[in-house]
Amino acid sequence: MKKTYTGGCHCGAVRYEADIDLSAGSFRCNCSICSKLRNWIVSVKPGDFRLLQGEGELRDYQFGGKRIHHQFCRNCGVHSFGWSEAHEDGGRFYAVNLSCLDDATAEELARVPITYVDGRNDNWSAPPSETRYL
Repeated sequence: MKKTYTGGCHCGAVRYEADIDLSAGSFRCNCSICSKLRNWIVSVKPGDFRLLQGEGELRDYQFGGKRIHHQFCRNCGVHSFGWSEAHEDGGRFYAVNLSCLDDATAEELARVPITYVDGRNDNWSAPPSETRYL
């Protein structure tokens, strides 16, 4: 069941709300940026994501195939969400970092199913051989 959560960056300049069904699962990826940032993301459709403030504070980072726009706050550097126009995956989606939700309880987060993906080898349909560090 979807619930509306609020989130944003550390300094508060970037704020958003997103309608998320935490029971639908989340992703942990071993690509270079997700590993370094320890990203824990859920995929959210455009109608379920609303940027409330801070559009001018966001900076964009892309690498590799430049499929995902990794958004981060220019003040505190926190990557609270990103987005992609990956048409092969059904069009635009937002990748919300669960660690940046302000009102998700520890109990809710502990119950979120996690799917591990091997982004380092562009094998998005399979987990990497080792996941314990993710």
